[in-house]
Amino acid sequence: MAEPQSPTAVRGGGLRNTIGGVLCAFALLLIGVLAFSIRLFSVIKYESVIHEFDPYFNYRVTQFLSKNVIYEFWNWFDDRTWYPLGRVIGGTVYPGLPLTAGTIWWFINSLNIPLSVETLCVFTAPIFSTNASWVTYLLTKELKGPGAGLMAATILAMVPSYISRSVAGSYDNEAVAIFALIFTFYLYVKTLNTGSLFYATLNALAYFYMVCSWGGYTFIINVIPMHVLLCIVTGCYSSRLYIAYAPLVVLGTLLAALVPVVGFNAVLTSEHFASFLVFIILHVVALIYYIKGLVTPRLFKVAMTFVITVGLCMLYLPKLRSTFMSRVHIINLHFKVRLMLVLAPAASILSGIALSEAFKFHCVSAAAERYSAPSIVVTSRSHEGFYTFDDFREAYAWLRHNTEVDDKVASWWDYGYQTAAMANRTVIVDNNTWNNTHIATVGIAMSSSEKAAWEIFNSLDVKYVLVVFGGFVGYPIGDDINKFPWMVRIGGGVFPHIKEADYLRDGNYRVDAHGTPTMLKCLMYKLSYYRFVETDGKGFDRVFTTHHWMVRIYKLKPQKNRVRGKLKPKLKSSSKTSSMRKVGGKKNPWQ
Repeated sequence: MAEPQSPTAVRGGGLRNTIGGVLCAFALLLIGVLAFSIRLFSVIKYESVIHEFDPYFNYRVTQFLSKNVIYEFWNWFDDRTWYPLGRVIGGTVYPGLPLTAGTIWWFINSLNIPLSVETLCVFTAPIFSTNASWVTYLLTKELKGPGAGLMAATILAMVPSYISRSVAGSYDNEAVAIFALIFTFYLYVKTLNTGSLFYATLNALAYFYMVCSWGGYTFIINVIPMHVLLCIVTGCYSSRLYIAYAPLVVLGTLLAALVPVVGFNAVLTSEHFASFLVFIILHVVALIYYIKGLVTPRLFKVAMTFVITVGLCMLYLPKLRSTFMSRVHIINLHFKVRLMLVLAPAASILSGIALSEAFKFHCVSAAAERYSAPSIVVTSRSHEGFYTFDDFREAYAWLRHNTEVDDKVASWWDYGYQTAAMANRTVIVDNNTWNNTHIATVGIAMSSSEKAAWEIFNSLDVKYVLVVFGGFVGYPIGDDINKFPWMVRIGGGVFPHIKEADYLRDGNYRVDAHGTPTMLKCLMYKLSYYRFVETDGKGFDRVFTTHHWMVRIYKLKPQKNRVRGKLKPKLKSSSKTSSMRKVGGKKNPWQ
């Protein structure tokens, strides 16, 4: 019989646990501050601005949710994108991110705290990176202990691969999806350890939130079945394993089917078949264990003899093969152990210094320089310091303030989300890229002559054409001339009369005097190098060029301004047909 602990020992243990809990909470607070602050370099260096291209679509969706109810969101048909086709938004996006940000925005404003939707979108990723670090602590603590949990949370807070997708302004699905991913795994492990149906239900709800947030939810629904199958194979089946997995598959799949963008894909696509197969295997194993409890052990052993024999044979063969290698490894360690004993202190010191320097020069510098630069604001370093090129926002501001609300803007699909969100103008194509034929039509226009391009854009009711040009300031990597080969290839893939060979000189797209005639006459070349190589001015009129010539905007000339020569005198005619032809007819001035 064990002796009871003294009151002093009990009080001492309770005091240690209390102090340990306080220190752990303080450490988690510091980790949260680290995870949040290390992602604010973009706001400090530039300003509170949304990055990249896709986040601008998410920002626009969040704006819609802040002004309308969720029912209107599910039925939202956006006629300002993919003109004239439009796009059904509610059934084609993962709603987790905008719903989360919209709910937070509504709650903050209900407290009479003025906060714009854009500001909230900028800081959503750093906020949820803090939550992800704390959930990582909970998961690792459940697996190993609080010490390992604190270390894992610290590493996640500053690992560059996660920072790259969660800096301030990176308002993409991963901003909340990584938190949902870790939280789902934590609840799964918690259910395994406790066997509680309450945690199993929470696990299914967390999985539902993950499905709403990101298409990477299939990672969860494949990794967890692999773990369940491994537990079954190794003989670790228990009722807690059944409770942890069965509700997740049943309830989680039903909830996932409620997300419009997923729908019946939750049961029809191959990514989900593994979970259903393991679900069936789990029930077969559960039935076997149930039968085992009903029959005698002797009868059950006879029934399982064949399976056990085959299993032992499969396990024994690789064991024989690895015996020799394991013995040789032990002999080698015998001769190295004394050298390792002497080396241990120096190796520990050097490793600590190396890790410290790696954190300083890699994690912090990567977060500050590489991952915090928004693509919409370009910077350049010279002997005088940093120079900022804010041409994109300058161009979008010009469109917003100098064009009509219903004007249509044509550009390559990369800039569709930004144009729709920042300029609030209708675009022909955007980053959703759901209609290859429509993208090919824009590619055909950009790679055709001015005459053909004008006819294509005029048929789409385009008023302005936006091109990105990097030849003046040395921004060739992301400009439209650099993307022009894809315009030709995508356009030629749908419209065979466009041949890539017509644009190539010795296998290259040349934009100098040695370029092919087709290349030098195409619309993209002329709009980019206007005033380098003059256009003939027939179809397009340059209306705006940004300060550093990075973005150029052209306006389609109306037909009356493109007719050359004197008009012929009107013929007197009383016929109704002739009058209608003169009033309503559209003569092509190119003919």
